[in-house]
Amino acid sequence: MQMFDRIRNIRYVLVLFAMLIAIGSLLMSNYLISDLEEEERNRMEVWAEAMRSLNAADENTDMNLVLKVINGNHTIPVIIVDKDGKALSSRNIGKSFMENEDSVAYLSALAREYRQSGRFIRIDMPQEYNSNDFITICYDESLILKRLAIYPYIQLGVVVLFVLIAIFAIFSAMRAEQNKLWVGLSKETAHQLGTPISSLTAWLQVLQDTYPDDVLLPEMEKDVKRLEHIADRFSKIGSIPDPKPEDVLEVMDRVVAYMRKRTSNKVVITTHYPKDPVIVSLISSLFEWVAENLCKNAVDAMDGEGSIDIVVDEDDEWVYVDVKDTGKGISGSFDSVFKPGFTTKARGWGLGLSLAKRIVEDYHKGKIFVVDSEVGVGTTFRVELPKAPAEV
Repeated sequence: MQMFDRIRNIRYVLVLFAMLIAIGSLLMSNYLISDLEEEERNRMEVWAEAMRSLNAADENTDMNLVLKVINGNHTIPVIIVDKDGKALSSRNIGKSFMENEDSVAYLSALAREYRQSGRFIRIDMPQEYNSNDFITICYDESLILKRLAIYPYIQLGVVVLFVLIAIFAIFSAMRAEQNKLWVGLSKETAHQLGTPISSLTAWLQVLQDTYPDDVLLPEMEKDVKRLEHIADRFSKIGSIPDPKPEDVLEVMDRVVAYMRKRTSNKVVITTHYPKDPVIVSLISSLFEWVAENLCKNAVDAMDGEGSIDIVVDEDDEWVYVDVKDTGKGISGSFDSVFKPGFTTKARGWGLGLSLAKRIVEDYHKGKIFVVDSEVGVGTTFRVELPKAPAEV
């Protein structure tokens, strides 16, 4: 569990790091935009002063300097309108207004938008023209400023993408590590079981030769074969065995027969099957373990007293196996029961349902989930398996 806590902490650190980068980027960009807006405002005031000098030019006016200032604006869109709001001239607007049937009306409307945004400078005409006459220089943000305004959001998107990729990589590494852990644990368990099983088989043969009429020896033989079956299950974890078409009803009958022998009479197991065989591509030894695990959990949830209903149903594409008990029920999120370490038992590793989920999803391409659960009433688990393709 410490490994999962470390992974979770790394994820939180990455999210915090991304938030700090995003906030810093937005603040820095905001400062830059504010400075650039102020700079463009100053440039337009200089430009307006040049226009005022041009309108009031005399023999002492340095026209070269005035024209240089006026012609030096290559980035800021400008529209000059009269006191009635009619466009007189424009600069750096682009060619869109040329395609308009009434370019003057288009520029006048655009100038009104600039004024509503507060980007305008009024120039009073010289008194010798008309003391009440004036023009207004309306301007917009430059293309550079507009690009800079959207840059923080682009950077934020890149940061978010980086965090998502990092989280995905962490989870992939964690899942790969978990898979290695499962495979190593399973292989080692199968290996460790092999030696005592071989010894038990040999001793059982000795007992059968010595006491051929002993009625307990057949039961011992069944238990030894059961151990061999369990070891075979663990040995298959991590390998890629080929699923074979199996009648899921026969598989569930074997599970029910096994459970009935190993539970008290206070646990009633009933089955509800279709009349015809239900063929599914199965690794039968592994799927039996999944079904047994669900039934054992049901028995534990009922404290050894209650009923278990096993329902098998199908449609055109899927086969459904429901295991319903009358136990304690599940409180909280249903998804948490499949996480490693989750257990309601005083003693247990909490790995059964997690491994069952891997067997169903990774080896059988199916699904396992909690259909319904109510505290004090019971729980229903469902396994969905894709139907075996019809033989041609």
